Amino acid sequence: MGPAELLGHQVTDAPVGANLDTEVRPTGVHRIRGFLVDATRGGVLGPLVALLFASVVFSALTDTFLTPSNISLILTQSIVIGMLALGQTMIILTSGIDLANAAIMVLASVVIAKVVKVSDNAFVALLIGLAVALALSAISGLLVSQMNLPPFIVTLGMLTVVTAAARLYTGSSSIPVQNDLIAWLGTPVPIAGFRFTIGVFVWFAAYALAWYALTQTGWGTHVLAVGDDPEAARLAGIKTRRVLLSVYLVAGLCYAAAAWQALGRIPNADPSGYASGNLDSITAVVIGGTSLFGGRGGVIGTLIGTLIVTVLRNGLTQAGIDSLYQDIATGVLVVAAVLIDQITRRAR
Repeated sequence: MGPAELLGHQVTDAPVGANLDTEVRPTGVHRIRGFLVDATRGGVLGPLVALLFASVVFSALTDTFLTPSNISLILTQSIVIGMLALGQTMIILTSGIDLANAAIMVLASVVIAKVVKVSDNAFVALLIGLAVALALSAISGLLVSQMNLPPFIVTLGMLTVVTAAARLYTGSSSIPVQNDLIAWLGTPVPIAGFRFTIGVFVWFAAYALAWYALTQTGWGTHVLAVGDDPEAARLAGIKTRRVLLSVYLVAGLCYAAAAWQALGRIPNADPSGYASGNLDSITAVVIGGTSLFGGRGGVIGTLIGTLIVTVLRNGLTQAGIDSLYQDIATGVLVVAAVLIDQITRRAR
């Protein structure tokens, strides 16, 4: 703080001799920056506007987009990536990233399917699948929190190992699953012309619980503090390593839930499935307004970001657009979201 500020005077960059009482007119760049800061301060306004805009465009391009059956389909298609994105949000809030989340989910799903096939005990299979997801996420969390290894490198290595392990475990063959408990999350629930699945309600409940944990508990405050400035958080008395490990464990729980969701949607465990699930989950998180630099964002934005990703693919498919162009559009959205994040951080 300079002498002028200590004396209570306003410090300006005006040249000597300039009239300080003259109103300073903001430039176009300043107006754009101010708009972006205001629009994204709440974290969900920008993504919500994007979701509404995409919905309006696709409803104008096709007559079937806003039908109850298609809206039900969009929500059903969102649940697996949505659960992966929930765990991804927790990790990105700590300025980390998890490239192995979809691979962990796939391995957990094939383990569940194989245990059910061998033992015909779905409850035990789900518990083993949960243990697998938690163990793998714990390994990543320990390497990041205790060994101070970069999350990108740790989870990239985990992605390679887990992907190969899933294919070796199944002989690169899919495993069909026929079990009422495993398929329970895919049970349709008709409501006012819509056909939601139980998995959709579980998905929303998981986000509500995560929102409460991040915004209404000390744990959530510590997570954001670690993501914003880990050294300052440590000096403030926060056990940063314990917080980081807990975040990876919570993420592992989300990946196990995603494995159950995936088997509920399609009763077939495919070791090669969801190959782009990690990138889709990162896309949903970034589009939802969570900063890749950590410390800012939330799960409500991720929920909207997941819907944006699904709406984009669903709408472009109905409009007859090739899937490769859909990938291009998704990639452009990610880059645009990161660019906006950079602009708003500098403006702040």
